[in-house]
Amino acid sequence: MGKRFRFAVVDLEKSKSYPSNFVCMLPTQISSKTRLESIFMQVFGEDSLEQARILLTEALQTEEEPEVKAELEKRLKKLELERVIQIKCSGCGRLFQPRRVRKYQQNFCEVYMKKKFGSR
Repeated sequence: MGKRFRFAVVDLEKSKSYPSNFVCMLPTQISSKTRLESIFMQVFGEDSLEQARILLTEALQTEEEPEVKAELEKRLKKLELERVIQIKCSGCGRLFQPRRVRKYQQNFCEVYMKKKFGSR
């Protein structure tokens, strides 16, 4: 079975002992789309995504264990902005963003669909 990693965010300026300086756990995914905000997002607010990137990159530079480094890199990749997926229209050839991904090869843009099929 694979190992599960949990990263704690600590504030060393609050206290020298562990329980007092503990802030929160770093969530595996940080997104404003989620309905329930994590404690991490409540503590850091709008800057939570940027703060998570900073914390993970600093931890990656100081970490020596390969398994932990791999997990840190994986979490950093999850935080990267999602690229806009564009595909080529099978009818007219222009690029467009599909509303949903289908398993079929022929994908048509809205302009081509209106032109070819009208208001059917």
